[in-house]
Amino acid sequence: MVAVMAADLTEVLRRTSLLGSVPDTDLTVLAGASRVRTLRRGQVVCSAGDPGDTLIVVMSGRLQVVTRSADGAELTLTMLGPGATLGDVSIADGGPRSADVETLVDSQLLFVPRERVQDVCARVPAAALAVAASVAATVRRLTDATADLVFLDLPRRIAKVLLSQPRDAHGVISPQLTQEQFARLAAGTRQSVNAALRGFEKRGWITVDGRDLTVRQPEMLAHFAGE
Repeated sequence: MVAVMAADLTEVLRRTSLLGSVPDTDLTVLAGASRVRTLRRGQVVCSAGDPGDTLIVVMSGRLQVVTRSADGAELTLTMLGPGATLGDVSIADGGPRSADVETLVDSQLLFVPRERVQDVCARVPAAALAVAASVAATVRRLTDATADLVFLDLPRRIAKVLLSQPRDAHGVISPQLTQEQFARLAAGTRQSVNAALRGFEKRGWITVDGRDLTVRQPEMLAHFAGE
């Protein structure tokens, strides 16, 4: 049973962009040193300032990465689904967590010790390059998000949020987001998000049925957002 579990974890690591180029022997060692945690919806995975001593791999579920101001205002930096990794920056610089991370749904996570990943990066150039590429992608994403906050009005930011969410073959955003979650992603209020969504619906770009939100005309949303 343990051997099967180790093989499963090795495959989980292999499917990540960060560790997919690592030799099987090293992946097996990483899997053996890792631990699996199952968390319920709404649980805290880690908080800003916590030691960044593990690489976190999302095996199932969905996470949100949130930063909070001193007065309690919240901004969602990103959401992560299966196969995503968290803690790449701490792997590179050894620093603490820079934001709060919470589960949006029941989730299963794999925690890989940072020193083990750093050891692999020291011996496998492709892994070190993957970490560097991941950190660069994070910087680019945050740079784009900062530019959006400065240069785009709220409806255009909401259009970009809609386009960034995973959708099924019919255009339905899944998993569903609440208006509060939309507001955190777009740095707005629930009322302003609701007004923007109503405007998009009147134009026929989206439809809202209860909590189901379907993107009908992604090309119009993209044009509106300036993409």
